[in-house]
Amino acid sequence: MENESRRAKDVALVSVWAALYAVLVIIFQPISFQALQFRVAGMLRPAIAKKWILVFGYAIGVVVGNVFSPFVGFWELVFMPIMSLVAGILGYLAAKLIPKYDYYVCGVVIAVIIPLAVSYMLNQLFGLTMLATFPMLLVSEQIVNFIGATLFKAIEKRWMWWK
Repeated sequence: MENESRRAKDVALVSVWAALYAVLVIIFQPISFQALQFRVAGMLRPAIAKKWILVFGYAIGVVVGNVFSPFVGFWELVFMPIMSLVAGILGYLAAKLIPKYDYYVCGVVIAVIIPLAVSYMLNQLFGLTMLATFPMLLVSEQIVNFIGATLFKAIEKRWMWWK
């Protein structure tokens, strides 16, 4: 019975995570897309460090949020969700190596992979060079993930939200 309860909590958490990510992308749509995006929803990503199953909420949120992209299509609805899964899993695994800084490590890893993926996507869609888009995406993603990691570290001092 306890296993079923845990599974139900995980499904609920993944659903809430996906919805929250998508809503934040949509609300902040003007800065969520383009070559110099600042995706506020990305602040949720460092939480994956504590609960790997959140990678699914993140990827689903990316799909739903990207439906509202001005570039909606294969890249936004298939490629980026797959890259989000990859980034989230690698972020989770890296975070396990340095538990004291898990949120930050997870955020840094994700905030390197996603800008690479977005730069590649922009190159394929518009012929923009990755050298032109990657540096600014890297900076914005690192900022967003650092803010998220800091918020989750503060929350963790009062509440072990992942249990």
